[in-house]
Amino acid sequence: MSSTVPPSAPLATLSLTAARAEYSPSTTRYLAACTSGRPTIETVRALQVDADIWARGEASPAHYQVEIDRARALYAGLVGVGADRVAIGSQASVMAAVVAASVPDGREVVCADGDFTSMVFPFLQQEHRGVTVRHVPVADLAASLTERTWLVAFSLVQSATGEIADAPAIRAAAAEVGAFTLCDTTQATGWLPVAAGDFDATICHAYKWLGAPRGAAFLTVQPALAELLRPVQAGWFAGDDPWASCYGPTMALATDARRFDVSPAWPAWVGTRVALEFFARVDPAAVYAHDTGLGNALCAGLELPQQDQAIVTWADPSGADLARLTAAGITASGRAGRARVAFHLWNDASDVEAALLALAR
Repeated sequence: MSSTVPPSAPLATLSLTAARAEYSPSTTRYLAACTSGRPTIETVRALQVDADIWARGEASPAHYQVEIDRARALYAGLVGVGADRVAIGSQASVMAAVVAASVPDGREVVCADGDFTSMVFPFLQQEHRGVTVRHVPVADLAASLTERTWLVAFSLVQSATGEIADAPAIRAAAAEVGAFTLCDTTQATGWLPVAAGDFDATICHAYKWLGAPRGAAFLTVQPALAELLRPVQAGWFAGDDPWASCYGPTMALATDARRFDVSPAWPAWVGTRVALEFFARVDPAAVYAHDTGLGNALCAGLELPQQDQAIVTWADPSGADLARLTAAGITASGRAGRARVAFHLWNDASDVEAALLALAR
């Protein structure tokens, strides 16, 4: 283990002030959690300790298995499902591809127009066998579902705009026509409370709002859909007992969601475990209020509608506003012809003020 905290130890609750103190001071204003999150001091320390363990030749699969089991349980707790409903992977697209490969021939998948391509490309790759992919604006998803729809796949928070999908309406419409729901929470989990059990499946790459190393992703899947999914990427780690079933010719996969596991990039899971322990100690309602409060303050200053979003975007087709932010020492981003900033735990009101000053005409 890379920490003195045993896996079963209860986690003391952190106040918002204490949680914010868990991040190292930065010489730049980082308003880009939607691009990549920042690690806590303890996450960085755990990765450094693990690198030393590896360098000394003391790392082992058993060492990492403890980290992975702990991370799986922590993530399950964060999104409100049992650990037996959680599979691990490396990327959102890899997990989406498992679902895409199981769409029946000739059926329809409805996607959000302009959604991140990791939630689109895997389904477009199935068109050769008659799968139809239809794209509609995220606000129209619920109204667009029909009896032909097998799956509606969408991001809970849109990467390019920060728009939050009307998940209750989408779920109700899907239930009415007998369609499954797949929700990507990569841009949500960590600032927007998520109940994964409300969807047939969810996907989350934890390197953004959860501050984990890149290369640790999760799939949650409910029993009705899990029975229909083929673990097309099954490898040794998806085995019922990986070390007893890691040679052919027979295949004995896990009976729970672990059968959809992707062989883990071991060091990433050390940092992921510590990152998830941190978020398990923080009140999600407090994080939501902090992040959206800053977002609303920026919107007020820019005379934009306040929509309780941690991601704030506005039209910037020439990139001039993004250039102004960058010149002022602010790390932001641009997507789809829009300037994009994001507020998370390490940000405060001074970041809003700095962004408004940089953007003042």
